[in-house]
Amino acid sequence: MVLRIVRLGSPRAEQEGTRIGTVRRPPRGVPKAEFATQNWYDVWFPLLAPSAETMKDGQAAVAAGDDAAWQAFVRRYRSEMKAPEAEQALNLLAALSHTSNLSVGCYCDTEARCHRSLLRELLAARGADLA
Repeated sequence: MVLRIVRLGSPRAEQEGTRIGTVRRPPRGVPKAEFATQNWYDVWFPLLAPSAETMKDGQAAVAAGDDAAWQAFVRRYRSEMKAPEAEQALNLLAALSHTSNLSVGCYCDTEARCHRSLLRELLAARGADLA
């Protein structure tokens, strides 16, 4: 069993399992009934998305290519993931990765400048079986 970190909207891997959208907002212009069939996600789980303000700052840092601003985003997002609800969610996903195939993801083009790179690290630190 394995947990994959994916770009939402990308083709699914064979036996990817349940795709979880760790995004603040659903995809624009896509009917809710088509989220899964269009490879966005099966379950929306915004609890692991950056807060709206943090997300805005992260997007601005990426657009500007500002490494210092990106590091500020990283610190803020990691701080948000220390909230009890987020910690519990991360622990749950890590545990599920030992018994089920599943994936978590975001819309960003490049994982290295997306909160999903940080999710990968946070899940790995909890012993998740990652692809």
